[in-house]
Amino acid sequence: MKRRFVTLDVFTSRPFAGNPLAVVLDAQGLDNAVMQAIAREFNLAETVFVLPAEKASHRARLRIFTPITELPFAGHPTVGTAVLLNRIDGGSDCEIVLEEGIGPVHCATEAIDTTHGRARFQLARLPEEVGQPASAETIAAALGLDAEDIGFENFKLSCWSAGISFTFVPVRGLDAIRRCQPNLSHWQAAFEQDGRSSAYVFGRETVDAGSAFHARMFAPRLGVTEDPATGAAAAAFSGVLVRFRYLAEWRSRFSDRARL
Repeated sequence: MKRRFVTLDVFTSRPFAGNPLAVVLDAQGLDNAVMQAIAREFNLAETVFVLPAEKASHRARLRIFTPITELPFAGHPTVGTAVLLNRIDGGSDCEIVLEEGIGPVHCATEAIDTTHGRARFQLARLPEEVGQPASAETIAAALGLDAEDIGFENFKLSCWSAGISFTFVPVRGLDAIRRCQPNLSHWQAAFEQDGRSSAYVFGRETVDAGSAFHARMFAPRLGVTEDPATGAAAAAFSGVLVRFRYLAEWRSRFSDRARL
């Protein structure tokens, strides 16, 4: 049986930029193994499978796969799929609910033009601190850094989750961020305590003067060596900002653009 699918560029207004996403429509009848094989074939950071919602008032149920595993939640798949479903439904501004492994995700969607849209969603789970990180020396070895590269201002190593866990690694300057290179022989000791396996490296020195932070995210154990943009980590990062008193006020939501 043929299946419809669409590819999108998320977190960008330009084609072939941002974070690519594949969305398989009409995914009924596909079992876990087939979904995983399809995601591996696309070989993108995530592939979404759209299924009928379990609750009549919800728009759809989503299953999200990396090339090697299923995720309960992910940011750019939520944004991209919400924009795509909005276009399929006619493109008028509306709110929809997507069922994900983490729970129902409420999304506000709007069309920008015939090829662009925007989605904003409320987190199904607020950011929470999830244990203690490994030492700076251990994490530095896993990222190809020196321990002295880690830490700036009042930011310290920490572990947070808004559905997916990350170790947040503050580093001193763009040079250190650019030097990051995952060393898998040290990865487990640095990032896989209690099932954590992803690293979000961030710094205050930026390429774009209008940005507050520059970041990179590595998740080799999820089949994603490096993700160009990651909404799940950005959502959890809001907890980091509050924890280290960078923001006085914040709202648990994320918005960006997706291109069809």
